[in-house]
Amino acid sequence: MPKDAKAESESAASLQAPNEALARTAPMSGAPHISWWQQLSAMAGRFSRATRFLFAATITVGLTMAFVGNLISQQIKLAAAQSAGEGAAIYMEAYLSEHIQGLASARTLPDASKQAIDKLMSNTSLKQHVVSVKIWLPDGSNVYSTRELPANQFYPSESIAQAMQGKIVTSLSELDQEEHAYEHSLNIPLYETYVPLRELGSGRVLAAGEFYEMEHEIGSIHQEVWATIAAASIAMLILLFCIVRHGDRIIERQQIALRQQMHEQDQLHQQNTALQDKITSASHEFSTITELTLRRLGADLHDGPAQLLTLILLRIDELSGLRERYLQEGENPSSDALETIRSAAQDSLREIRGISRGLALPEINVLSLHEELQLVVQRHELRTESKVKLSLGNLPSGVPLPYKICIYRLVQEALNNAFHHAGGKQQQVSASYRGGLLEVQIEDAGAGISAEALQAKSRGRSRLGLVGMRYRVESLGGRFSIESAPEHGTRIKAQFNMAAADSDNS
Repeated sequence: MPKDAKAESESAASLQAPNEALARTAPMSGAPHISWWQQLSAMAGRFSRATRFLFAATITVGLTMAFVGNLISQQIKLAAAQSAGEGAAIYMEAYLSEHIQGLASARTLPDASKQAIDKLMSNTSLKQHVVSVKIWLPDGSNVYSTRELPANQFYPSESIAQAMQGKIVTSLSELDQEEHAYEHSLNIPLYETYVPLRELGSGRVLAAGEFYEMEHEIGSIHQEVWATIAAASIAMLILLFCIVRHGDRIIERQQIALRQQMHEQDQLHQQNTALQDKITSASHEFSTITELTLRRLGADLHDGPAQLLTLILLRIDELSGLRERYLQEGENPSSDALETIRSAAQDSLREIRGISRGLALPEINVLSLHEELQLVVQRHELRTESKVKLSLGNLPSGVPLPYKICIYRLVQEALNNAFHHAGGKQQQVSASYRGGLLEVQIEDAGAGISAEALQAKSRGRSRLGLVGMRYRVESLGGRFSIESAPEHGTRIKAQFNMAAADSDNS
């Protein structure tokens, strides 16, 4: 007897996709090794996102639907086998029960019972579905078979034992046992069903009836199932492809718009850079023009009003000579008005010369930044008779002229403020150069300025020098800051990016 070959759901979808062509491709000498995954990714990159999604979705949905279809097919087979077994068992038990009652007292069937069973199988409608019938005792010995089995042979099986317990066992037999020789010769799939055969009245199981029934026509059902699954899979793929394609087109439009915006932003950046270069160049030119204007004003003051005042003083000196001559002759003219005019003229001359010297810079173009700072400090000390502490680090040698003029004016104005407002107390000038950043500091230990007062007076005349210093520094792209507090002095700091200055001048 065969072991129970009950139908089981199996998924025969095992993916074995070794790419022998890629695996055998040896890397070129000296070239980096490219794995098959990288080559596959490069090939996939040639297609659009929607196409790549379609490939991936087809594989995924195809495998899933194949598993589902196989599972449904197995369930259909099981359901068909169970239905066929239960239905046929009712008929077989009804037909055979009256012919096996003799087994209640004997281990063999009478010849009359066997002939009745043979007639039943040949003359009724059962032969259209049942091709073979066997009757088994509990120990596995055969007492009846449509085709005679060898005598004194035992075929015990688990299915017979279950049938003797009152169970119905049905399976699609593989027909690979010795007792299946006749059924196997038919070469058709058969359902093998075991049913309990009971004693009338008591209901005691006397034997196990086994019959082989032809498989029901479920091929058309399988075809309908697979056609439904295929149609659902194709509809799902088409719907998903349309959704992804629509999203892909939206992404493409957004990418085009983004590239256009980036291009426009790049153009705007280039325009801004060009405008910034023009502004920087204009600031340099404005600084140069301003310096030339100041020099011209200084020269005009020196050559104009200063010369006139000098002439006035000379004529006053002549009047002084006449006064002395009058005194020698015994006359006594009044000299108070004359002395007043002389004193006023001398004071005016000194002021005009001082202004002229302040407006006209010395020739700093040929001086280094180190020498320039020494010069401006020295001139301040001579003019104010005060002391300035000078601390200079390693300074760059080639500083553009606009920066040198700005730094000179910055230090000059800051020291003047320190002298006038702080009394020249602990005046210090320092300069350093690190990582392309030039920093200049001017500080004092005066009374300082509160933040509120500095903000309130920044627009007034008294703070015009601070505004001018800030404008000079920021017009060259520098950073200007003031640190001051009451009774803590004032510190003015200017920073210049000399790397950017060198690129602008180049």
